[in-house]
Amino acid sequence: MEKHITLPLTEELAKTLHAGDTVYLTGTIYTSRDAGHKRMCEALSRGEELPFDPRDATIYYVGPTPAKPGCVIGSAGPTTSGRMDAYAPTMLSVGARGMIGKGARLPEVVEAMKKYNGVYFGAIGGAGALLAKCIKKAELIAFEDLGAEALRRLYVEDMPLVVVIDCEGNNLYEEGRRAYLQTRK
Repeated sequence: MEKHITLPLTEELAKTLHAGDTVYLTGTIYTSRDAGHKRMCEALSRGEELPFDPRDATIYYVGPTPAKPGCVIGSAGPTTSGRMDAYAPTMLSVGARGMIGKGARLPEVVEAMKKYNGVYFGAIGGAGALLAKCIKKAELIAFEDLGAEALRRLYVEDMPLVVVIDCEGNNLYEEGRRAYLQTRK
């Protein structure tokens, strides 16, 4: 099913999404990769607040390239999500709800998604220049020393994604494989 979603990704909205849905996200998302996630989780363990409000937030696992003159951002393709698996349960526990990346997730992440009603969206790898066209605003908000891995706030319009894992733990990668194997019999 195709859905147009305006963020934030509330718990109620997350529950309407199902593995395999095509979605077009519009609204504010945040960027971070493993180094940024490590810093955020360390801050949380010290009792500190994050540089943004994680409640109902969607985090895009991306390290964008520098913007060319006249552009908001450079190429912005997804990073392999498994690099954030050590941090995703903590981020979900403080209210983050959506994750955008590519590749499989560990069972611990899927369990945290079920517990906190999280959703994992897949973005097309290798299509960073195309995805960058959906980004209308980009603002550095923390960890500037991390370069491409710095924490950014982005405003996106109609960013094309697929729900890979929904908040019930249904996994398109597994379901798709089973369906394919059934057709091969």
